[in-house]
Amino acid sequence: MIQAILVFNNHGKPRLVRFYQRFPEEIQQQIVRETFHLVLKRDDNICNFLEGGSLIGGSDYKLIYRHYATLYFVFCVDSSESELGILDLIQVHLEVVFFIAPKLKKRERKKSQCNTLQTGTLALWEQGPDIRTRRL
Repeated sequence: MIQAILVFNNHGKPRLVRFYQRFPEEIQQQIVRETFHLVLKRDDNICNFLEGGSLIGGSDYKLIYRHYATLYFVFCVDSSESELGILDLIQVHLEVVFFIAPKLKKRERKKSQCNTLQTGTLALWEQGPDIRTRRL
């Protein structure tokens, strides 16, 4: 089971932090720092699996990560998860974030602009490609 998803840059600044267990905010920050230091000190030619840090569960959990350009994508999972399956999940997550989502937003903006001009609706943007409209 996935316990946490962490995305941070080369300097350790978190870009996405999602925990699926309750931790106080201070502990979450310590987990991000500890995970960053565990992942950062590893060479690029070493495998992408390591034991979880002491704060998130030690040897009962695994950290599975990938380093792309300036971002680290780290999944903390329990020992029942497949490492290769999680690496595949990271790849799919990466493709959605960097390749598919911007195209969807651009396409939806064009549709929204056409709808606004043609029918007098106002597009209210929320996160993601979901658009809600209302009459002016």
